[in-house]
Amino acid sequence: MPFHQPDTVRYYTFDSLAGQPLTHMAFTRVGGVSPGDWAALNMGLTVGDDPANVAENRRIAFATANRPLESLSDSWLVHGDGVVVYDQPRPPDEDSPPKADIILTDNPAVSLFMRYADCVPLLFYDPVKRAIALAHAGWQGTVSRVAARAVEALAARYGSRPADLLAVVGPSISPERYEVGQEVIDRVQAAFGADAPSLLPRFGNSTHFDLWAANRLTLEQAGVRQIEVSGLCTAQNPQDWFSHRGQHGRAGRFGVLLALN
Repeated sequence: MPFHQPDTVRYYTFDSLAGQPLTHMAFTRVGGVSPGDWAALNMGLTVGDDPANVAENRRIAFATANRPLESLSDSWLVHGDGVVVYDQPRPPDEDSPPKADIILTDNPAVSLFMRYADCVPLLFYDPVKRAIALAHAGWQGTVSRVAARAVEALAARYGSRPADLLAVVGPSISPERYEVGQEVIDRVQAAFGADAPSLLPRFGNSTHFDLWAANRLTLEQAGVRQIEVSGLCTAQNPQDWFSHRGQHGRAGRFGVLLALN
């Protein structure tokens, strides 16, 4: 069963990464100390929650993962395709993390960590070069093909071959719940051309964007063959996930951790 709850914290793991020498967890919102809209395991520092609650939630999560909190290496998400390489853990006394939507490492002392609330978590593992990457793809990152940029970054830094990679499209908003307007439609059409109609399904009188299919297509076009799509909708499962769309902008952020053992 991909959901686990050994104590108070509930988290999800991915079948394709099971049995690999990795620690990977998509933490649900269950098991933290935050109140109200951020209840309970909020990992986001910029959504209105008390920073002391967030710090305790991170401590709880990393204890659950049996990873040192000092190994936490994250980024300030900006809906782009910038890359940060962590050869060593990010110094914990830094005021803020670097701006990037892709982070990677080949150092087991580093725990890659990102926060989400409808955007797509993208996890990568190269079992040949023993390298990992974690990425964040909202609609802007998706049309910018951040998934392909992550593949390129692994190749450039570690010599990873796309065909060797294991890739995961994690919990995020489903096409059924992701209605979009003309700006997004235009960008999808410009980015995906002839493939765009299949990525812009109609539900009733509205057009929606299929982030799952778009990121899978981008990965396939980048040469990745081993792709797992979790199929978990953040907006449809509020008991487990924070959802920016589902909570009308007042949502916490759930964390995803990826580390080499």
